Amino acid sequence: MFATVENGQVSQRFCGCSRSLEVAGVNRNLWTRRDFIRLGSGAAGAALNYTVLQPKSLWASPRPVSPSDTVRFAAIGNGVRGCELLHASLRVPGAECVAVCDLYDSRHTSAQQALNKSVPTTRDYKAILDRKDVDAVIIAVTDHQHRRVFVDACAAGKDIYCEKPMSHTVEDGFAMVAAAQKANRIVQIGSQRVSSILYARAKEIYDSGKLGEVYAIEAYWDRNSPGGAFVCPIPPDATEQTIDWSTFLDGAPKRPFDPIRFFRWRCFTDYGSGLAGDLFVHLLSGIHFVTGNNTVPQRAQSAGGIFRYKDGRDFPDLIETFYDYPNFRVAVRCNLNNDQGEFFGFYGTKGTLIIRESTVAYTPQDTREEPDTYTVSLWPEQLRTDYLAKWHAEHPPITPLQFTLDEQTEVFALPPDYSDVVDHEANFFQAVRSRKRVVENEEFGNTAALGCHLANYAYFKRTAAVWDPAARQIKS
Repeated sequence: MFATVENGQVSQRFCGCSRSLEVAGVNRNLWTRRDFIRLGSGAAGAALNYTVLQPKSLWASPRPVSPSDTVRFAAIGNGVRGCELLHASLRVPGAECVAVCDLYDSRHTSAQQALNKSVPTTRDYKAILDRKDVDAVIIAVTDHQHRRVFVDACAAGKDIYCEKPMSHTVEDGFAMVAAAQKANRIVQIGSQRVSSILYARAKEIYDSGKLGEVYAIEAYWDRNSPGGAFVCPIPPDATEQTIDWSTFLDGAPKRPFDPIRFFRWRCFTDYGSGLAGDLFVHLLSGIHFVTGNNTVPQRAQSAGGIFRYKDGRDFPDLIETFYDYPNFRVAVRCNLNNDQGEFFGFYGTKGTLIIRESTVAYTPQDTREEPDTYTVSLWPEQLRTDYLAKWHAEHPPITPLQFTLDEQTEVFALPPDYSDVVDHEANFFQAVRSRKRVVENEEFGNTAALGCHLANYAYFKRTAAVWDPAARQIKS
């Protein structure tokens, strides 16, 4: 077993046995052969190189950002995700929240608790856009109101961090792209894997060519809890007096006050995008980033249903979609009835790349040529002998040293307490200062959202959803 530190990264090389690594205060249990198989390595007994990745030094720097470079932002939408973003912003140098906005009064208190300070609050997001001291906004409202708030923010000259999925409809997405580019705004969509050091390493491996040709990719994100299925508790103070119900319905059909729809909006087509918009969008964004393929799938086919959560929701609790891309096929799944976590698999002709939760593992395929003993096993003995003799003469054996070097498996893991949300926000605020576009800009976000719209179209219409790039429409 060998442990090394290279470029600030802790590395350890060993074969198959269970070990514990204690370097620089890091104590992590490494894997047994059985765990290698779970990671998709399929190479028990192979040499394995284990590395703990290090966070970006820029964001970990203790040096303060000068007041003139501090980005002052306001948060529009302070639900669970909105407050998570506020809390993460406290770890980003040079970012300061100066106001918050939500249609539900108690979320104003939640937002201030997340910030550990008091800031001005309002129900009216336009009051925030009118403020001259606001450089940027974080938009974490319901999907059906993304376009309205986003377009108004562009018109007000604000840079935008917008939660995923970027759009609620195909038309919304293109209108948002046009608004951002007309106003020359910095835009980042909130699928944080695009800024993760884990996915950056996965992209390095993919771009290196070590996988060979990749034709098949799969990804899933499975949960098994009411909260994971959007069945959140309803606060006892939720009334028409504490919630601006009429503004919530802007852009949706009018209906009597219903706290279920307000707090569990992801379940309903009027306001949300279902599992596709909530979780597929992370999977597709991760795949697009790693492969460098930011294109809309040519076709999508979906299957699924509402099997467990028969609570009046519109969207399925299980959905599987198969996408056609120009150079590969992608299968994605979200299942709210069994917890398997988050998984990506990139299957190449020379190797396999697996991302699972906080690790990425690369394992080469054993591509050494072998004689086809199965086919010739029933040949007449002399023909079989002649074939094997000829085959071995044409294929000199590989030395053990050559094979050992070629078969090494690599595993990379995130360090304790790492947050890709912090890195994602840091990338955004740095872009606001530099005026350099981020990776997950409005075009990237729109492409990922279109993949989600294709999945939902195919599910609800029970037909293949085909993307027409000329018409910018989904067709059957």
